[in-house]
Amino acid sequence: MKGPSLRAYYRPIAMAERVSGALPLAGGTQWFAQVEVLTREGGRIVAASELSGEVRDRLSGPRGGFGGLDMGRTRLMGILNVTPDSFSDGGLFLRPEAAVGQARIMAGAVDILDIGGESTRPGAVEVAVAEEIARTAPVIAALRAGGLEAPISIDTRKAAVAEAALAAGASWVNDVTALRFDPGMAAVVAQAGCPVVLMHSVADPQTMQDDPRYDDVLLDVYDALAERVAVAEAAGISRDRIAIDPGIGFGKTLEHNLTLLRGLSVFHDLGLPVLLGASRKRFIGTIGAEADAAKRMPGSLAVALWGAAQGMQMIRVHDGSETRQALKLWEAVQGVSA
Repeated sequence: MKGPSLRAYYRPIAMAERVSGALPLAGGTQWFAQVEVLTREGGRIVAASELSGEVRDRLSGPRGGFGGLDMGRTRLMGILNVTPDSFSDGGLFLRPEAAVGQARIMAGAVDILDIGGESTRPGAVEVAVAEEIARTAPVIAALRAGGLEAPISIDTRKAAVAEAALAAGASWVNDVTALRFDPGMAAVVAQAGCPVVLMHSVADPQTMQDDPRYDDVLLDVYDALAERVAVAEAAGISRDRIAIDPGIGFGKTLEHNLTLLRGLSVFHDLGLPVLLGASRKRFIGTIGAEADAAKRMPGSLAVALWGAAQGMQMIRVHDGSETRQALKLWEAVQGVSA
């Protein structure tokens, strides 16, 4: 039996043009004709035609209608933080009427609204369950009462908050701890039969940036997500209702983040939809020399388009209209039909 060090990971090398022998990347608009086969001892490049049928299907097969959305092209998830202290827009939409107004504006540009009532920025402290519910559930209920039909994701790590949000009309759960924080979260998701996004993170927001270390950040994050997917399935959450997120900025240094971005397409090897959330994060400000998170839209667009080029099914953004425009131009240049 092969030991863990000899386990192979398959990173399709994404490209926009179809060449001889190329396969569609995760059933989307990108292609790959070569694959980097990685182990913890090194890597090598092979032709896609050399892959086994099982691996080929994992890397190339369509991801299905996750949460009612066609995953054959990049979808945008718009961020709505109903918090006083989020790193970029804290306090702007804390009042319910402000949150509902912003949500309606964003809904015209994005495919999913992601509503959160607890900041998970580095150093953030935990919010009481009752307060988090009071911030989020009324906004979700108001949006549904107003006729909004787009999917709404509740960004929470707490089972009671997720349960209240789902009762108010949320469509799925986005858990930044991949079901680690609250032992009851998996049961809530399983019972609701709703989709869930499992994001990689370490420790908690208060301590996650205290000298995070990995043996190999790309493969360590992959393994951690694979383990959380297995936990979710064991709890009764079917695989077709699971998406993954490598957790850019959550317990990662700048170099960790860049390594994950360079190797993003390896996460297609899990055979699930992948969400990329990097909008306005600190590493963008560091590289782009912009201390003000609200002014990091240009850098965020660059990372979003890189994610689309790597076949990400969903990209989580603050700047919905701007990212939608950039994505439309990117798709037009590549000849992707509207």
